[in-house]
Amino acid sequence: MATKIRLQRHGRKDYAFYQIVIADSRAPRDGRFIERIGSYNPNTNPATIDLNFDRALYWLQTGAQPTDTTRNILSSQGVLLMKHLLGGVKKGAFSQEEAEKRFNAWKDKKQSVIEGVKAKLNEAKAVEAKKRLEAEQEVNKAKAEIVAKKKAEIAAAAAAEQAAAEPAAEETAEAPAAESAE
Repeated sequence: MATKIRLQRHGRKDYAFYQIVIADSRAPRDGRFIERIGSYNPNTNPATIDLNFDRALYWLQTGAQPTDTTRNILSSQGVLLMKHLLGGVKKGAFSQEEAEKRFNAWKDKKQSVIEGVKAKLNEAKAVEAKKRLEAEQEVNKAKAEIVAKKKAEIAAAAAAEQAAAEPAAEETAEAPAAESAE
């Protein structure tokens, strides 16, 4: 039986996530499988990969063929590198301890790169948020100036009306006083 390491689609339309499975190559994509060894969610940034490293390595060593996408996933997780290093140990090129040392060095380097990318994304988000805040503050400042200008115009108009109304009130107050004097 030819086995494949492939992705099994789940999720809704436009929001797919995948299970990484070992399946017979003749089985349908979302059909029967032998073993589930992980999951892959491309909707997050960076993509979330949950993989049972030991089982993936076991299936690769027993001859399971990964599809192109799963090959990239296994490579990014270091499964293919470990298979390569174990092949070197088997041939006697170096010891098991040397293979572990090389793998751990690669893993540390990869982790630092991933942390750098995450930090860069977070920094970019912070800068974008700061720009949006500054732009919003400028818009609010402009609106406040317009509102203050309108309030000043309304207050000036009210003062002008009040000033015009006061002499008229004084004339009406003087007129009855003059009639009573006669």
